[in-house]
Amino acid sequence: MSETLTTGALRLTDWGVIRAQGADAATFLHGQLTQDFALLGPDQARLAGYCSAKGRLLAALVGWRAGDDEILLALPAELIPATVKRLSMFVLRAKCKLSDASADYAVWGVLDTPPDQAWQLSRDGDAVQIALPAQPGSGRALRVQPAGAPAPAGAEISADDWAWAEVAAGQAWVRSATVEAFVPQMINFEVLGGVNFKKGCYPGQEIVARSQYRGTLKRRLQIFETEGAAQVGQEIFHSADPEQPAGVVAGCATRAGRTLIAAEIKLAALEGGSLHLGSAGGALLQPRALPYEIPPQE
Repeated sequence: MSETLTTGALRLTDWGVIRAQGADAATFLHGQLTQDFALLGPDQARLAGYCSAKGRLLAALVGWRAGDDEILLALPAELIPATVKRLSMFVLRAKCKLSDASADYAVWGVLDTPPDQAWQLSRDGDAVQIALPAQPGSGRALRVQPAGAPAPAGAEISADDWAWAEVAAGQAWVRSATVEAFVPQMINFEVLGGVNFKKGCYPGQEIVARSQYRGTLKRRLQIFETEGAAQVGQEIFHSADPEQPAGVVAGCATRAGRTLIAAEIKLAALEGGSLHLGSAGGALLQPRALPYEIPPQE
């Protein structure tokens, strides 16, 4: 899968920011999310999931320190009200206040030179830039800056190019249509650095750990190419089983008449037959290689 994408930046108007403020902000989030926030350094960011008690992702987000007692979390804006409300229910006596800080920040997607390592954070005045996973030879980053700051230097890229780079990187975010659809590993979340299996408990931790260590994972995120449009949450069917969905679209992009899909798929459905979008008679899905290795189940 070889394509040249324009370098530059795009304002991600469908993204927002949650502020967690207080002396216990880091320890509170550490106990709620799939990643380690207690040891979060100033030059690091964390990919993390917020799970239900059943281990299903309610949200996927990126977090970093904005100060000694403040952590910011970037995620799709459509999930912010429910995420703030649910997290706030569990604050109890912790010194942490959660709020929607989207009005204070602008979130940008940046396509540029390849990063040294995903989730590294660099600071540029009041702005932060966080390296994201990318396909080989390209670079992606999330830039979060004060709402009134000038646009990042460089050309403006298209939404299609940004979405294409994201799917090609084998990364998908939780959206309204896929809330509670995935255990983290179903969208390769742990491969991308979103789960710390050595940290303490968090909601759904037992189920996430069981999926990792007991060989019970039967679904994974894969990349496909197809014709026509797709949408997040759309079901995928196997040619041999037209009644039962074999997977669901977790992310998609259309560019130059081609559609790229990141889909959570039953592993058994990859062993033969064909996969189709929307129905067993729908558009054929052509598999494409992931840009990273999936480790074998232990």
